[in-house]
Amino acid sequence: MKLWGGRFTGETNELVNEFNASISFDKKLYKHDITGSIAHAKMLGKQNIIPMEESDKIVEGLEGILSDIESGKLVIDDTYEDIHTFVEANLIERIGDAGKRLHTGRSRNDQVALDTRMYVREQIDVLSDNIRDFQDILLRIIKENTDTYMPGFTHLQKAQPVTVAHHFGAYFEMLIRDRDRLADCKKRLNYCPLGAGALAGTTYPLDREFTAKELKFTGPTRNSMDSVSDRDYLIEFLDAVAILMMHLSRFSEEICIWNSNDYNFVELDDAYSTGSSIMPQKKNPDIAELVRGKTGRVYGALMSVLTSMKAIPLAYNKDMQEDKEQLFDVVYTANMSVVLFAGMIDTMKFNKDIMENSAKLGFTNATDAADYLVKKGMPFRDAHEVIGKIVLFCIDNNKSIDELSMTELHAFSEVFDEDIYDAISLKTCVDSRITTGAPGRASMNKAIAYYEDYLS
Repeated sequence: MKLWGGRFTGETNELVNEFNASISFDKKLYKHDITGSIAHAKMLGKQNIIPMEESDKIVEGLEGILSDIESGKLVIDDTYEDIHTFVEANLIERIGDAGKRLHTGRSRNDQVALDTRMYVREQIDVLSDNIRDFQDILLRIIKENTDTYMPGFTHLQKAQPVTVAHHFGAYFEMLIRDRDRLADCKKRLNYCPLGAGALAGTTYPLDREFTAKELKFTGPTRNSMDSVSDRDYLIEFLDAVAILMMHLSRFSEEICIWNSNDYNFVELDDAYSTGSSIMPQKKNPDIAELVRGKTGRVYGALMSVLTSMKAIPLAYNKDMQEDKEQLFDVVYTANMSVVLFAGMIDTMKFNKDIMENSAKLGFTNATDAADYLVKKGMPFRDAHEVIGKIVLFCIDNNKSIDELSMTELHAFSEVFDEDIYDAISLKTCVDSRITTGAPGRASMNKAIAYYEDYLS
């Protein structure tokens, strides 16, 4: 069945049919297509555009189709051009000529725009919920590790001591922004294009406010040409997901580094690791690596849709069909990435002694040692030079600063006293950082309270 055959006398080339068809992927939209059609049918009856008894018959038929698809009784047939054709053909088969009235005052252009908006809106909620579940896991780890010391890095060089709680808090903050972006996208997309027709509305007295309300939109879209040709909301969603995946990819890179033999900061659970076909000793961080790799896949989808849209004149053009496969792939990839990454982090074990020792031997307390001298009256530039020489001495002698004796320290400056050891302990170094957002216990307690409130 075609919805457009009347004007044609010749048969369409079979390769054209195959190339043109979208049902192999847009069948994912069956629920949204049927739900939108039900709202449209109710509105047609309410407005006396079609008899109310036919409106009711259409609604009943559509509800039956939806129920049969979800139960497996009705299988979507890929020989149809698209999901819209499949639904309408089955409706006509079930209720007769009344089904032919469903498309009154509607085009596939506003229909697919509606379906896609509803799908993206739904998937924003699904993805946001999965991110929130991940944040629950992160918060548990944060609360359990406020005294788990580790090196903080810049340029992949050990810089200053932090805690696992503080480090994971940085990712918690990224995920807050990710959920905010998704919520913002949902707010902008939540306008209903149904009733825009092919591009110029319709002569039928449609009640677009009714269908918008019926489908839980804020209201109808304001310009019919923009309604059918707009994919900003989809691009914005892909952009938000691309940023989310970038955050997961950064986290993945750190897990890969921490899991390496040279670092050995963490041990991944067997359930989230794989082995080697030739090297029996290997335990590979495949989930982290796959998430890192699939980030490029999401970037590609964003660029693909942007490129498809960049030279399309108003209003609808068939190029826009290319958005669906990219969208569906990104939704699957992002949700799987969040869920599996969260599971990996939830079951991961920290080698706390190794992390703490790495912070000590990495001279992450060097800045605090310099600050100690400054507080004793030494100019900062002189203090910087003294500590630099001490670090060089420690490297040559395979020691940490806090392992040096008072005699060794006095060789560099007589300013040092016994209180230096407390001043450069990792606990002091961390807890003395009291500014908002710092890793100190007081600051972290405030952050934890905020996170608990955020998730409540």
